[in-house]
Amino acid sequence: MSVTIDIAGLPRERIVFEISPLAELGVALHALATPGHHPGLHGWATATAAGLKPHLADRLHEADFLWTTTFSDVFMPYTGIRGGDGRSGATLAEELDMLDCLDDERFVAATLEFTCSRTYASGGAIDRDRALELAATRGPKQLDFARRILDDPAAVRAWLRRLFEDCDHAFFADTWQRVSQRLAADARHKTELLRRKSLADALHAVSPALTLDEENGRIAADKLAEGHTTAVDPAVGAGLSFIPSHFGWPHLMVLHAPGWRPVVHYPVDAPDLPGAASVQLLKLRMDALAHPMRMRLCRNLARAPYSTGELADAHGITAPEVSRHLAVLKKAGLITTRRRGRYVLHQLDVASVARLGSDFLETVLR
Repeated sequence: MSVTIDIAGLPRERIVFEISPLAELGVALHALATPGHHPGLHGWATATAAGLKPHLADRLHEADFLWTTTFSDVFMPYTGIRGGDGRSGATLAEELDMLDCLDDERFVAATLEFTCSRTYASGGAIDRDRALELAATRGPKQLDFARRILDDPAAVRAWLRRLFEDCDHAFFADTWQRVSQRLAADARHKTELLRRKSLADALHAVSPALTLDEENGRIAADKLAEGHTTAVDPAVGAGLSFIPSHFGWPHLMVLHAPGWRPVVHYPVDAPDLPGAASVQLLKLRMDALAHPMRMRLCRNLARAPYSTGELADAHGITAPEVSRHLAVLKKAGLITTRRRGRYVLHQLDVASVARLGSDFLETVLR
């Protein structure tokens, strides 16, 4: 499973690494609302939440569906402005002006796309009745907001802009001043990699989950989601943006809405881990451990090295049966083998198994 971006024929100069204060505000709000996704930010989230005035906290709660369950494209409006160049703004105020320039159709679609409207990547007009029906399943707060957006998008635009401006005054201006230099330095570094080396090198530096298929002119983001977009749509304008985020880990987000320029929003302050597991490897490992007999074998293998014959005797099954189970575990990279005389001993790779919990969480949040 992956989200792919067609880049065949895309001029190198149309691939940009740049920072975005509005996008970072969106991820900061997400981290504030879902601290469980961001264990490294607990201190910041606790202190920031404690400092919010009750009225602002209530308004954030009212609109939190824009950043809690997922990440609304309203935080990157510059990629959806018809006739625009797709570039981010220098300041939050400039990007809020860009949000004002997003036409009503796209604004409404961006605010409702995930939670109470059509499938994200399908495009097309919003079905009002269906949007309200889906909003109702999420409770009265969501339903009320959906009605407001559909009935009076101009009023919601103004309300949302004031909310973001108040967040800026309350905490984000100081936060942005602290993190923006680090993000700008990362964007410059990736730009130099792209210019002096290759796109493949730049992508690898962004995330191991990104791969380049040079033959077919396509970038793939390894995610538990499927989607497709193009960076060379003549109706939109050629361009692909990469935006670094201090608050993003473990999320790697790809804006791939129809009619918008694609964006890869990536974390720069990820913890030092052995390497992110691919979706396919995670699935392989979880399938391998789902079998009750293989789980019982792992109980032995976690304690000491065992030969095939010893495992067969211990569990009352034949040696060929044990071998088949061991082959599955070995293919998933969960056991190691070594020879001792004429015996081959198998042992559980405890480090790989220990990583499964964090690998699973990183993958589903990616």
